[in-house]
Amino acid sequence: MKRYTLLLVLSLFVCPAVMSQDSLRHDRFSGGMMIHTGYLTGDIVQINHHVGGMPFGLGGVLRFHFFNHLRVGGEGYVSKLSQLHNASYIRLGWGGLLIDGYWKFGRWSPYVGLTLGGGSLSTLLVRDGDASDWTSEKDALIHNTAIMLIDPFIGVEFALSRSMRLTLKADYILPLTHRDECPTGVRLYLGVIFSR
Repeated sequence: MKRYTLLLVLSLFVCPAVMSQDSLRHDRFSGGMMIHTGYLTGDIVQINHHVGGMPFGLGGVLRFHFFNHLRVGGEGYVSKLSQLHNASYIRLGWGGLLIDGYWKFGRWSPYVGLTLGGGSLSTLLVRDGDASDWTSEKDALIHNTAIMLIDPFIGVEFALSRSMRLTLKADYILPLTHRDECPTGVRLYLGVIFSR
């Protein structure tokens, strides 16, 4: 078993060295910032409360490139779903380890991948009161919890120059824990990626 593990580790370092000279012109790493929105919906089972709406958020990604089609790195975002009354919200701050595959077709580079990670889910529900005053509210609920998740995604990059690209991505977060507290749905990301 140790012999097979050693061969696998060595192949990860030897294979790039024996690849064609064309592979030497590929990027070594890339990263950038993205904004996102979409539509999320769900039910908080514990209090029989339905939530839904458009989240807004910001975050970023950093990926290291291996071979001609593999990238490994990390990403992290904050996504806030504001309710339409009383300043209530559900906020998910999350990040994790990602792996994706990409292909180049001229200036276009479609990609598909997966992120495994976790974060913090914060919920504030003000059931009765006015968010514009400084009066203590009598009926409010706040809850914070840690969450583990898996996040499949698909996207495309468009090269503006040798080192700068626009990216458009869609994902769907799948909670592994606290599924009855985390609203789910499709998020759409738009951002700028720099590579070297």
